[in-house]
Amino acid sequence: MPRASRTRRVTCRTDATLPERLGPPPSGFALLPWLLMGMGAFSNLFQGRTPNPLIGSVGLFVFNSLYIYVTFRAFVKEKREARSTRVALVLLGVVTCSLAIGYGGSWLLFFPLLGLATGAVVRGRWLGRACFALSVLAGVVAGVRDGWGAVNVAYGTFLSTMVTAAILSLSEAVRELRAARKELARRAVEKERLRFSRDLHDLLGHTLSVIVVKSEAARRLAPRDLDAALLQVRDIESVGRQALTEIREAVTGYREGSLTAELDRAQSALTAAGVRSSVRMSGPPLSPQTEALLGWVVREAVTNVVRHSGAAHCTISLTGTKERVRLVITDDGTGPVPGSESGSKSGSESGGGTGLKGLTERLATAGGSLQAGPGARAGAGFVVRAELPVGSGDLAGWGVAEDDATG
Repeated sequence: MPRASRTRRVTCRTDATLPERLGPPPSGFALLPWLLMGMGAFSNLFQGRTPNPLIGSVGLFVFNSLYIYVTFRAFVKEKREARSTRVALVLLGVVTCSLAIGYGGSWLLFFPLLGLATGAVVRGRWLGRACFALSVLAGVVAGVRDGWGAVNVAYGTFLSTMVTAAILSLSEAVRELRAARKELARRAVEKERLRFSRDLHDLLGHTLSVIVVKSEAARRLAPRDLDAALLQVRDIESVGRQALTEIREAVTGYREGSLTAELDRAQSALTAAGVRSSVRMSGPPLSPQTEALLGWVVREAVTNVVRHSGAAHCTISLTGTKERVRLVITDDGTGPVPGSESGSKSGSESGGGTGLKGLTERLATAGGSLQAGPGARAGAGFVVRAELPVGSGDLAGWGVAEDDATG
């Protein structure tokens, strides 16, 4: 039994997801070992088989220096595209041709090395042309010095150029994709945090306002009508339980508010605050997404009416057409007090709070708009107008329904 337990623990560790190890980015050190292809030329110089060894030694030193300079700059995009790198690559080609024409033999193997450097530096649409031109040049020079061996030199030059460019381009693309994935993950986290903060603000702001209003009503009713006060207390309990459910749903991201239920809660809150209410609805059935957005508008607007307006009557009107649906919430109060959440005259303006501003951003994301401000006439109270486009799902079962309710 103990042995079996140890086996299971080892299996769990093996199956666990390990963190991704990217390792260090590639650098010019990855291309340095290929300089060993020039060992044949170095051996000829060391054994004295090369005529004019001084010129050959200088040429070998210059070639190695230029090769190292070019390859180490090839792994940084800004340095790779710099003019100095291109000039150094051209000089490397001149030195390679000079040594190959002057000495031939093992010195022809410098052409594949030149292909490595070219593939590391040249990218995009110029790569194919540069590779073809370099392969033809290597074949012609090798044909003059080595006859049919030129085929191998030309093929090696072509292969080294294309393979190097392909591997380095793929490595760079993979690293860019990984960086983009990290950036998308970071933005997703920020978006989720913003969603949660907005939902929590709207949920708690409305719920606490309703609880405060109903608590005041229960306190006023308790001395003269205990049954009515107990009814308000039961409503407070119901609102609290509903708020707990909505907060849990908001945390998990699955909250889809019902507009009808939101309107019922809004009328209950207005009635408890002593505000008469009327609701008028007409138009097609709405999709759950549209109902959820309009439900947030009703919640925020009614919360502001209860808190700040001092209104005696509030009207909620919902009208829909084949193209758009409009929600208008009007009260006859004095409007918001300075510094309140609805203190801005437009949802797009910055106010003291985040309620209307957050709703404006939500509706704008869905292709709609939100406007909030005083009524057109003096003393006309405060008006909140929300418009949303009717999606394809909203047109199903087109019909007209009307519901008038007075609190």
